[in-house]
Amino acid sequence: MAIRRPLVHEAPPWIDPAREVWFVTICCAVRGRNQLAQPKISRLVLESVRYREELGHWYPHLFLLMPDHCHALLSFPQERLIQKTVAAWKRWTSAQCGVEWQSNFFDHRLRGNESFEHKAAYILENPVRAGLVITAEDWPYVLSEAQR
Repeated sequence: MAIRRPLVHEAPPWIDPAREVWFVTICCAVRGRNQLAQPKISRLVLESVRYREELGHWYPHLFLLMPDHCHALLSFPQERLIQKTVAAWKRWTSAQCGVEWQSNFFDHRLRGNESFEHKAAYILENPVRAGLVITAEDWPYVLSEAQR
């Protein structure tokens, strides 16, 4: 079995991370088990996303919870390390909400030829593609700029 190298989550030194948007996917340790799309848990998790925004840890353009993972479009202040910021949030949600996360996460910096709107639409349509709702507007486990 091949050993996977850890993912590098930090921005290259020539870019300003505060001016970038990151497409982030964070998966639960057990795929297929609903840990996130529950009213009480989702409320606490999304409140923690808002709270960390108020603290200046990140700016969530869009944050959507699926049953066993979440997708987000996030920006980070220059002084915040992406890996440490996401890891701290995962530790808190694990301790306070009982969410069991995979040890790592996926991130991708949106580049000039990638559309923010295209990625947002992809995220919002995820519950529809999974057969959980008929329209994206029916999915309650989402935090977006339009809601603030």
